[in-house]
Amino acid sequence: MNAEKIKELSLHAANVRKMALTAVYSAGAGHPGGSLSAADILTYLYMEEMNVDPKNPKLADRDRFVLSKGHCSPALYGILAECGFFPKEDVKTFRQIDSYLQGHPDMKGVPGVDMSTGSLGQGISAACGMAKAAKLDGKSYRVWTMLGDGECEEGQVWEAAMFAAHYGLDNLAAFLDFNGLQIDGDITKVMNPTPFDKKFEAFGWHVIRINAHDFNQIEAAVAEAKATVGKPTLILADSVKGKGVSFMENQAKWHGAAPDEEQYKQAISELDAYIKEIGGEA
Repeated sequence: MNAEKIKELSLHAANVRKMALTAVYSAGAGHPGGSLSAADILTYLYMEEMNVDPKNPKLADRDRFVLSKGHCSPALYGILAECGFFPKEDVKTFRQIDSYLQGHPDMKGVPGVDMSTGSLGQGISAACGMAKAAKLDGKSYRVWTMLGDGECEEGQVWEAAMFAAHYGLDNLAAFLDFNGLQIDGDITKVMNPTPFDKKFEAFGWHVIRINAHDFNQIEAAVAEAKATVGKPTLILADSVKGKGVSFMENQAKWHGAAPDEEQYKQAISELDAYIKEIGGEA
């Protein structure tokens, strides 16, 4: 990937982070930490990889994306707005009465959302069903999903992993946002679900490990997943919770807390400074 493309994607990702923060700040509630850690992966998928059309969100042969860690909807809403599925200004209505942008993704109300999620563990199961349906119908669309690392403490995740391998769902790939922190702290101290790579391999998945904030690595992993035959792929993405905002990075307290006005202004200022640093306009 050339430098200009990396710059373009980095600018989009910074805008996604700004919109996610704006959503959470405007609502006075939400989950900024995991939204910020997921922004680069979502940006690459929607801007470079997936066959989706903002003008036709229900396109029959579109690629599907399921945000299994549905509490990080601010990031999903950010990339959908960045792509033009709905107006960017609408992120300010997040979690407010009569807004279609609920705290968790709603496939009935939000253009571009393929599955309503929020109960952890269920999203990847729905993604498995979509991938199996594509196989049964002879369709070529691919299904992408994103898991949280704390989410993998849910038993349903492993039932889905078993299902996907059993049916050879090589049209399914799951990103695992491995930032190491959940609402109660270090995932290894709450209920240790690691090692993810060995466990998914034991369940019959092809596993790739990457830096979640390196677009070249994301691109290579996506290509490898698409080239893998006969089994689903897990892309284990080492990430930084709160990525892009100095006082949020690697801090479990920002899993599910909204910034106050001063904190919000500082966060946006830091992201604007980054945008200018790489040659964009804040």
